[in-house]
Amino acid sequence: MLEVKIELPVDAHLPHDYIGSERLRLEMYRRLAEVRTDADVAVIRDELTDRYGNPTDPVIRLLAVASFRARCRDLGVTEVTTAGKHVRFHPVKLPESRVVRLNRLYPKSLYKPGMDTMLVPRPGIMRDEQVLAWARGVMDAVIGEGSA
Repeated sequence: MLEVKIELPVDAHLPHDYIGSERLRLEMYRRLAEVRTDADVAVIRDELTDRYGNPTDPVIRLLAVASFRARCRDLGVTEVTTAGKHVRFHPVKLPESRVVRLNRLYPKSLYKPGMDTMLVPRPGIMRDEQVLAWARGVMDAVIGEGSA
């Protein structure tokens, strides 16, 4: 399975007061890291709710990160990280038409074909759900199918 590294400002975790057992928390992190679809995330969310009660905000954000990771895998992106005032997406191979689209939708973006990297300026200070939604929107609009 494709490993995906996500380093974005998102407070996403399983609090000790939500799942008390270290072993069970680690097992849930492992399962969340392996999700492939939003349906997988929904199954885990239902299981968490059934076993531990309604998910807290950090848990809800962790589920959103798992969904984002699955989308990255779909698109072949293995890294989404902050790089100064930009978010770095790697690896990304864009035909010229998508580079034009990238620069039209996200001015001042950089595409480095030799490094298979796309750098997109982050608008303002974003955290948590906002930054995840924005990053997913970038990928769907520029890399995703139907963006040509």
